[in-house]
Amino acid sequence: MLNRYFKLAENGTDVRTEVLAGLTTFLTMAYIVFVNPAILGDAGVPKDAVFVATCLAAALGSAIMGLYANYPIGMAPGMGLNAYFAYAVVLGMGMPWQSALGAVFISGCLFLLISVVGIREMIVKGIPPSLRRAITVGIGLFLALIALKNAGIVKASPATMVTAGDLHQPQALMAIFGFLLIITLDRLKVSGAIVIGMAVVTLMSVLFGGNRITALVSLPPSLAPTFLQLDVKGALSSGFLNVVLVFFLVELFDATGTLMGVASRAGLLVKGKMERLNKALLADSCAIVAGAALGTSSTTAYIESAAGVQAGGRTGLTALVVALLFLACLFIAPLAAVVPAYATAPALLYVACLMLRELGEIDWDEATDAVPAAITVLVIPFTYSIAEGIGFGFIAYAMLKLLTGQGRTVAPVVWCIAAAFLFKFIYVA
Repeated sequence: MLNRYFKLAENGTDVRTEVLAGLTTFLTMAYIVFVNPAILGDAGVPKDAVFVATCLAAALGSAIMGLYANYPIGMAPGMGLNAYFAYAVVLGMGMPWQSALGAVFISGCLFLLISVVGIREMIVKGIPPSLRRAITVGIGLFLALIALKNAGIVKASPATMVTAGDLHQPQALMAIFGFLLIITLDRLKVSGAIVIGMAVVTLMSVLFGGNRITALVSLPPSLAPTFLQLDVKGALSSGFLNVVLVFFLVELFDATGTLMGVASRAGLLVKGKMERLNKALLADSCAIVAGAALGTSSTTAYIESAAGVQAGGRTGLTALVVALLFLACLFIAPLAAVVPAYATAPALLYVACLMLRELGEIDWDEATDAVPAAITVLVIPFTYSIAEGIGFGFIAYAMLKLLTGQGRTVAPVVWCIAAAFLFKFIYVA
């Protein structure tokens, strides 16, 4: 039955290989069940409910990807977007977390709409590659700043804005050790390097930091505090351009780039295209909508799925195994609750470092491409806002192309996004 449904033989794989690939992918992305509640919890979202929502959203998204699109790609709430949700939208803009969930829901509906009507490809092709890559790098630096702050390695300073923290504190030392351990294990190709690193730092926090573990497993906490708590009306009245548009754009770039990258690694591209890309994008957008209803930030495809592909995963059975393992995580809520911020900081910092690789793909010889990209990369962490970085980047790109006589090369979608952000900066407080 599995062979027929997932076309295992046709893809040159078998059940054992797919199960091992699913386990490998899960181990590389399981850190999100600890990191996501910590990040959203900082914004006042009930941590226990976020933990359940994270597990369910990851399981649901991965299952849809496997059963509907038949791709070996795991899904879960995305890094970067959860930080934007918590630190920029809720804490920075003062938007209630319920309204922020409403914004995620709206962005998911927009994503679903463009996938159904087939204009996704037009939008993606219209956005210059330099800006797409710059957004990824800028989010990486944003995550790095949050990670360093959580570890106590940097702190606020009235004189210099930021300065070095007290590196004699055990929290900072344990975070540094965890970061080095994660890199070492990953370099040695140990599956689950990030999870192992967080587990070791958490254990050290019990031995040396006064942390306590009261239990390892229990029944899942209640989802009621976040389930269907999204406020769509509040989202629409609290800054559509600043929030919904950013969620939508980053979801679109992240999903498309990840899907194409993992499919290429798996040898699933036919003449450079994914045969079932639209199905995969529909799965992605459905997961965003469902995740918002459950109570978590945007769900997206994970580039860590490449680890499962490397282990032989070629079909949706790999993603289905990932979904089942995320469901099993529902019973480790007590363990997730004791993971301190300085144990998740090494994972955040490592993910941030990996996102910086996109810098090398930017064409630095073309100033009208490179300068807007650099502006985007710099403005995101320095303003603590992904929205501001995207806005400045798009406006700079459109203006520089216009001033250098290249206005006709700019796609209409870029002019629209630049104009929307320009209107926001001038007229919206």
